[in-house]
Amino acid sequence: MSGTDGDKVLISATETEKSPDGASPGSPGTPDAPPPCVPDPVRTTSCGISAERVTNDDGVPLTITDVAQFAPAPVTTVGEPGNVGVAGLPMNFVASASVQTRSGTLLGRPVSVRFSPARFVFSYGDGSTATTAGSGQTWTVLGQAPFTPTPTSHTYRARGTFLTHVTAYYTAEVDIGGGWFPVTGELAIEGSAQRIRIYEADTALVARTCAERPRATGC
Repeated sequence: MSGTDGDKVLISATETEKSPDGASPGSPGTPDAPPPCVPDPVRTTSCGISAERVTNDDGVPLTITDVAQFAPAPVTTVGEPGNVGVAGLPMNFVASASVQTRSGTLLGRPVSVRFSPARFVFSYGDGSTATTAGSGQTWTVLGQAPFTPTPTSHTYRARGTFLTHVTAYYTAEVDIGGGWFPVTGELAIEGSAQRIRIYEADTALVARTCAERPRATGC
């Protein structure tokens, strides 16, 4: 478990009491079969486990810190085309991120944690940042031509080498057997750095093409 100030997570469960011979209290003879487990959608309960009773020592519901040990892996940013761009033209950035479910044990009880991307902060390495709702899509998926603006693109003004990365912010839900319920807060996962090279493109007017003058300067 991950937490601060010694907080603990208490997972409570209810159990139907039976007499030593297996009969329910007050029922003589052969015990009746126990009633089937019927989830209660109002109280988010199932099979005697109550999500409402998953709290820390102070009775506070789980927060994002408590489930940080199940955090998704950092995402890597890819710049189109091929992590190489041209100064003055948009470069498209894509970070692969999706809903992820992790399973494990919390205080001895099996638990599943579902993380959903909420927003992304792209850091382009030249002091510029952008906050977006999506993690970006390729020009092909968007149906756009290369070097056209996208929601996650960035235009570098000068040549150079830049280190870019994206920080993904996730919300979380927990299932301890009674269905999914939300966890308070957002978990920020900073991605690894990606090296981007930006070049300058020069245009020159010539009187003849290289096919016409193969020995001309630049041919």
